[in-house]
Amino acid sequence: MGLSQPSCRFWTPLYVVNHGETGPIRCNRCKAYMCPFMQFIEGGRRYQCGFCNCINDVPPFFFQHLDHIGRRVDHYERPELSLGSYEYVATLDYCRNNKPPKPPAYIFMIDVSYRNINSGLVKLICDELKTLLDKLPREEQEESSAIRVGFVTYNKVLHFFNVKSSLAQPQMMVVSDVGEVFVPLLDGFLVNFQESRSVVINLLDQIPEMFADTNESETIFAPVIQAGMEALKAAECAGKLFIFHSSLPTAEAPGKLRNRDDKKLLNTDKEKTLFQPQVNSYEALARDCVANGCCVNLFLFPNQYVDVASMGLVTMYTGGTLYKYNNFQLDADSPQFLSDLRKDIEKKTGFDAIMRVRTSTGFRATDFFGAIYMNNTTDVEMAAVDCDKAVTVEFKHDDKLNEDSGALIQCAVLYTSISGQRRLRIHNIGLNCSSQLADVYKTCETDALINFFAKSAFKAILSQPLKMVREILVNQTAHMLACYRKNCASMSAVSQLILPDAMKVLPVYMNCLLKSCVLVGRPEIPTDERAYHRQLVMSMGVADTQLFFYPQLLPIHSLDLKSDAVPAAVRCSEERLSEGGAFLLANGLSMFLWLGVSTPPELIQGLFNVPSFAHISTEATSLPDLDNPFSKKLKSILEHIQSQKPYTMKLIIVKQREQPEMLFRQFLVEDKSIYGGASYVDFLCCVHKEICQLLS
Repeated sequence: MGLSQPSCRFWTPLYVVNHGETGPIRCNRCKAYMCPFMQFIEGGRRYQCGFCNCINDVPPFFFQHLDHIGRRVDHYERPELSLGSYEYVATLDYCRNNKPPKPPAYIFMIDVSYRNINSGLVKLICDELKTLLDKLPREEQEESSAIRVGFVTYNKVLHFFNVKSSLAQPQMMVVSDVGEVFVPLLDGFLVNFQESRSVVINLLDQIPEMFADTNESETIFAPVIQAGMEALKAAECAGKLFIFHSSLPTAEAPGKLRNRDDKKLLNTDKEKTLFQPQVNSYEALARDCVANGCCVNLFLFPNQYVDVASMGLVTMYTGGTLYKYNNFQLDADSPQFLSDLRKDIEKKTGFDAIMRVRTSTGFRATDFFGAIYMNNTTDVEMAAVDCDKAVTVEFKHDDKLNEDSGALIQCAVLYTSISGQRRLRIHNIGLNCSSQLADVYKTCETDALINFFAKSAFKAILSQPLKMVREILVNQTAHMLACYRKNCASMSAVSQLILPDAMKVLPVYMNCLLKSCVLVGRPEIPTDERAYHRQLVMSMGVADTQLFFYPQLLPIHSLDLKSDAVPAAVRCSEERLSEGGAFLLANGLSMFLWLGVSTPPELIQGLFNVPSFAHISTEATSLPDLDNPFSKKLKSILEHIQSQKPYTMKLIIVKQREQPEMLFRQFLVEDKSIYGGASYVDFLCCVHKEICQLLS
């Protein structure tokens, strides 16, 4: 693997250090791993830990003399001494039961109830898997993937399939006792796709026909996850479950759910229950999945309430991803779903991961937010982690920090690679410290602040009334800005609102957070949609939350065809739109192309190959392939925006003054929301009033 600098995308190629059975060097006291912040002394025979300052002996295999400035002569050859991020190949001490791990497995679990068969969804999934299984992730130096695959279908019962390479036909085994799920076979269930290709392809051809005449509409759900976890446990490997499900699990089985979508609970103290799991068994199941390295990816295709808060819990705790396609239509929604499935199967993932964050004296990590599970206060457990997941860490400053040595943070992640190799990935960073409050405001990362406030608020709604959570967010905003006004800003009239340069966008982002569907309890907003957005944000990184809360709005009519430059984004407000313009809006989940009633005919012709505004169809979910500069440039922009985001954004064509425009206007976040949220200007006035009260 090649050398690279630390990246915001977690699973990037890094230098792998292999010290054989010697393992990584750790401080005897604080257990921090060796990093560039450690100082060698006594000719390289001992070193001083940068985190706790204690003196440690250097193991004999690591001994080398120092140069004239007290640095090891092999400084640049050892990534742990010169890079902020690096990896060790872990020793058996870091493996379960002191045994090398096996490569992970992917289990595909398909809901074959009446609706999924009748809609053509099952056939779509099976047809796509035939080509996708050739693209399972592999290590760069490997010719083929080490990941094994297995297949389960289900409705009220479970069907396991034996796809052993020596078989002429796949064999089905039915598990009807869903109260006490067991795995009916071991040999032949998890297989190497290349070896069992003909049997697997045969199975995927047969599944839609096998259940073509089904009338079964009731489904189970928790036993499906339990069965997948038991299969991975029996095979002694970590892995992912890909579950394709469409309805509320109402069949008699553990994890059975009822419809509890009660609008009367909105804006009451009991509203928080809508975001909590309906039954305790899902939390216990999530805990077992994490303990066994079982990550759950859930693809939901609901046309009514399915209780995302309960069904998505295991997905969130295990580091999985939840995809949701409301009222799925085969023709309109297949491209989006298939793109999401492809990206998820092909992405690099770390399995059975444990993360620990260490700090130098003076501050400490106190809380963690993300698609994670925590059994104690220090170990962050993830059945899987990939490049689209982020963990947000809250630090508490509880002692004096040294301005000379700064503050040090080390993040260590122990995980199993896709080839079955146990590895330790170490990230180190040194931060400057200052005793001047003005320096804190000057270097503030507002985008990171919003990510933190969003996650802490979305966690708080599980235990506190939404009204209280919203009030706390407003108060915190006012306190931060009042503190700046009082201690850092120059004297000015009280009526003047003063914002730090690095925090000028804080109020607009905070208002967007307050207007998000999660924190706004209105009967028009489906409960499942609120629970879905809450879960997505909990695992988002800084760049994704930035776009999610404040969408990108590009004036497409201003495209310069002679340049590679993208038009500068404009503010998300109706006053920025124009009847003669076309605008592209994207927030990471949705993408809109808004067209004014007076859009020039040549622009319409170039994009849609139709003569006028009236001829544009809003049914299309993609632009036609046209051989002209304008169409090619816009398609290039769409692809670029999409390539940077984990979810595939379905394109929605919106014509001015037509009904779908109401949906588009919800994303013009600087305006007053149709659900009652304040405009940016009104929120600024509210915050200014709070600041004045705090300073009076």
